Amino acid sequence: MNQKILVTQSSMPHFDEYIEEIKDIWDSQWLTNMGTKHNELEKQLCTYLQVPFVSLFSNGHLALEVALEALELEGEVITTPFTFASTTHAIVRKGLTPIFCDVNPTDYTMDVSLIESLITEKTCAIVPVHVYGHICNVEEIERLAKKYDLKVIYDAAHAFGMKLNGKGSGDFGDVSMFSFHATKVFNTIEGGALTFNDEQYVKLFQTFKNFGLTGPDEISYVAGNAKMNEFQAAMGLCNLRHVDEEIAKRKLVAERYKEQLSGIAGIQIPSRQEGVQSNYAYFPVVFDGYKYTRDEVLERLKEHAIFARKYFYPLTNEFTCYEGKFDLGNTPVAAHIANCVLTLPLYANLSLEDVDRICRVIKS
Repeated sequence: MNQKILVTQSSMPHFDEYIEEIKDIWDSQWLTNMGTKHNELEKQLCTYLQVPFVSLFSNGHLALEVALEALELEGEVITTPFTFASTTHAIVRKGLTPIFCDVNPTDYTMDVSLIESLITEKTCAIVPVHVYGHICNVEEIERLAKKYDLKVIYDAAHAFGMKLNGKGSGDFGDVSMFSFHATKVFNTIEGGALTFNDEQYVKLFQTFKNFGLTGPDEISYVAGNAKMNEFQAAMGLCNLRHVDEEIAKRKLVAERYKEQLSGIAGIQIPSRQEGVQSNYAYFPVVFDGYKYTRDEVLERLKEHAIFARKYFYPLTNEFTCYEGKFDLGNTPVAAHIANCVLTLPLYANLSLEDVDRICRVIKS
């Protein structure tokens, strides 16, 4: 019987390395509330991500909610429906109205040629999404943001460690949100972060992730709890030591997929973005005119104990919880990609033999 291949597998340090990292937590008995592990991870991430400031959170979703709330945004936010539920939910949960922009058909990021037509007097911000390790057109987004005085908050959940022309992916816009969920290139078990250039956000984000506390007896904001604990930070410190090696292994897997699936009619695979240093977070394949539909390929893979993922599907503007609230005809490219895309298994320890096995099933 074929061994099961899951769509992803969490990267973890050696057991002894993690145990060594958490030993001094027992000495300090400091488990959360911005302890030494938390602070050290923030410091190391500033260096690794090439950003001035990092604020850590218990997860990426709460980090995004805090960014939207702390920046005091009101009105409409231009974003994309081709993303995970978290992006749209965060916008709606903070009392903002998402205005959905279609994606471009080459890298599935926001189609910047459409943004200006969506801007109204109610628009307060743009929330673009870096997708699968593809970077948005940050130059055009910045130009439009400056022209209309809009905030830009990037959902960079897929973009950890990436660079555009040598500049870290977290160094664009006003704020970038990273997810450190277990399935990501870099994980802290659960976790997330905001990266930014404006020093005034340091205390602001710390306050918003800690109940609005601004002093021992002072609560200045109505805020929640989104602090990263010391055990999460310890996992992050361990994984950060090995993340470049993990990305290098992912690259080998992605390149093997490209070798096997390139040039096949009806199969579209990711193209390299000029000037982008990828992290090989995902390997999306679009089945458009192939001899089998995306869903047929998915089922055939399952028959061979291979588990891919329809990611992203459905579009967030098609969710049951938003039924009747959005015009689905405004994002036809995103709808088409969502109906045809499959992300294939990709993780550092996936063997090239297993990649060949996956591709044989797809091509058979």
